[in-house]
Amino acid sequence: MNVDGYKLWFSGVVKGKNGVGILIDRELRESVVEVRWVNDRFMVIKVVVRGSTLNVISAYAPQTGLAEEVKRRFWEALDEVVRGILPTEKLFIRKDFSGHIGSSTGDYGEVHGGFGFGNKNEGGTSLLDFARAFELVIVNSMFLKREEHLVTFWSIVAKT
Repeated sequence: MNVDGYKLWFSGVVKGKNGVGILIDRELRESVVEVRWVNDRFMVIKVVVRGSTLNVISAYAPQTGLAEEVKRRFWEALDEVVRGILPTEKLFIRKDFSGHIGSSTGDYGEVHGGFGFGNKNEGGTSLLDFARAFELVIVNSMFLKREEHLVTFWSIVAKT
């Protein structure tokens, strides 16, 4: 879809359920050399800029409460896609992994920068393990942010 000179790629099947997208600036839209719609939970685009190849993955992990089988299939599919990226290419994963990595690095100092929020949960552990397996870094944890930039949901009794 073209939107005011930008290019939007979207992957999803059921309106209002799941789905991910990537919006590319008008100056980069001609640099996109590949788009892969993997499923309604993630997609990949490949962009070549000044001789460098960048793979951008947009992912939406299964929420807490969904069946373990759904979560397993998500991580296996993501694992397969990342393994297929050449070592000479760059990788950026834009995500909603439905997990909390917590404010402490714990045993994950090589992937967690120490600037997070709250406590780590099962989804956060899966994300940290994935990052470690592929020698990735959770960039959002590498610098201090104001609480209003960390918290995505506020209610009277909780914030996450």
